[in-house]
Amino acid sequence: MRAYAKVNIFLKIVGKRECYHEIVSRFVLVNTLFDELEFVEKTVENEFELQGEFGCALEDNTLYKAYEATCKAGYEEELKAFFSKNALHVTKNIPSFAGLGGGSSDAATFLHMVNQELNLKLDEQKLAEIGLHVGADVPFFIYGYSSANVSGIGEVVEEFNEPQLHVKVCTPDIKCDTGKVYASFREHYKIDSELANKMKNMSSKELLKNYDDISLNDLLEAAVRVNSELEDHRKKGWFFSGSGSSFFKVVENG
Repeated sequence: MRAYAKVNIFLKIVGKRECYHEIVSRFVLVNTLFDELEFVEKTVENEFELQGEFGCALEDNTLYKAYEATCKAGYEEELKAFFSKNALHVTKNIPSFAGLGGGSSDAATFLHMVNQELNLKLDEQKLAEIGLHVGADVPFFIYGYSSANVSGIGEVVEEFNEPQLHVKVCTPDIKCDTGKVYASFREHYKIDSELANKMKNMSSKELLKNYDDISLNDLLEAAVRVNSELEDHRKKGWFFSGSGSSFFKVVENG
């Protein structure tokens, strides 16, 4: 099953809730870039076997967190029985630490897969509630909208009706640490809720036509302060996704 990447057409920080930042953002799926997930025969005795190339320990992986979150939601018996015989194999194509939501998309896809395979009969709202325990971006991927306004800490996902965008992505070999980027943003805290609310009513093409990369993404300047080499990759007509390091542009043909 495919787990698609996303880009943030715009991303505005509008507040803070406990240790989380509240956002208003337009998420758009990238239908040409995706990871691939499948269940395969188990080869080791681990409780949860994850096959694939990942740059983190198993307990830090969003897929393992999604497994744990589903167990804690009341489905531990079903999952442990299934994964006593099966493993999860992932072919990674979405770069990590790139602002493309690869880990969150993988987690959402995993939740859909176990829901279907184990006949858990969970609706999208319940899957999104489980997914929010894994990561703030997971609910967006649960709903599968090609374009949506995402707000709160990620739990409010509202479909935005616009034609499917063809997005080209460029990811430099720079790994942006989301925590450090947000910490850098807090040093120069600036909130413009009025602009955020204006942006969420504009189409993605209008936004990209009328605003520059810094105006669209509150985290760009913060990311450049943390990783100065990002400045070398800024180009006219290209925009910054999430906390980076990916840049993107919308093209006429896919």
